[in-house]
Amino acid sequence: MRRKKQGLYLLLLILSLVGLAGCERGQEDDSEYRIFYVNKENTKTVARGYEPEAKDTEGMIQEFLDRLFQAEENKDYRQAVPLDVKLVSWKLENAQLYLHFGSSYMEMDNVTEVLCRAAIVRTLTQVEGVDCISFYVEDSPLMDAGGSLIGLMTAETFIENPGEQINTIQTASITLYFSNKDGTGLIPKVQEVHYSSNISIEKLVMEQLLKGPEGAGERSAIPEGTKLVNISVLDGVGFVNLNEGFLTQNYEIAEPVVIYSIVNSLAELSNINKVQISVNGDSNMTYREKMDLNVMYERNLDYLDESARTKEEQMEEGAEKVVIEEEAGD
Repeated sequence: MRRKKQGLYLLLLILSLVGLAGCERGQEDDSEYRIFYVNKENTKTVARGYEPEAKDTEGMIQEFLDRLFQAEENKDYRQAVPLDVKLVSWKLENAQLYLHFGSSYMEMDNVTEVLCRAAIVRTLTQVEGVDCISFYVEDSPLMDAGGSLIGLMTAETFIENPGEQINTIQTASITLYFSNKDGTGLIPKVQEVHYSSNISIEKLVMEQLLKGPEGAGERSAIPEGTKLVNISVLDGVGFVNLNEGFLTQNYEIAEPVVIYSIVNSLAELSNINKVQISVNGDSNMTYREKMDLNVMYERNLDYLDESARTKEEQMEEGAEKVVIEEEAGD
């Protein structure tokens, strides 16, 4: 009887949570427009319903900008644009909105900058007559950390993790890159894991990577004592924030093996093309001697252990052979 009561209480709790989520969603859906903020963890944007007083295009743009640049402190979110970031001017031409910022814009770290940019673009592209947005800093087009032109942006430019859900168990097959015993190369290992839907797949990858390998032929490339502070995915870039344990020097593991253990594992996911690593939010440093953390790293298989490289080459050769045979059969 006691077990049945516990089950009933659990069911009522879940139903109440679903009801609350529905109410919150409904309140936001009552508003035609939304202002985008950033959550307290600085990992994603959050939307709050808003009804503008202005009805014309330029009036709405200015009103939305005023809200975006206004200080906002809430237990769950804050304004997306840092107070020291200044907008010098804006101009709308042929449905393209040009935003000109002062030099302080470039003082934001990469995660804050991308979240700020996402919130601004998502908010302003709701205005009828604004199809896309361009960012300028002191009359120069905005460039990313790699020196590439950002260009025109729409709301669809930014992809983030979905919101939290009631727990369900999911199964995924992930590929993790661990170090070989010598610390000179990477060995990919495919693992099937069961996890709660409340955790993002990229966080799951990092947690499993930090947990270390299950087999005896590999070792963790990441220094012992490293903990994940947070991870977010924006615009195809995985931003990994680790604690100071990551700076522990373990010269048994080569520098690139440490970095690409993280980069390659995350780049196996379909929503991540590049990875940037920071320590307690700071990426303006060099890891050990030559790995610049201010760089967005892409997947690199040059550091695979020779045995792992041989297996991959055999798989590729096998795939090519099948294609050739199919063509011959045609």
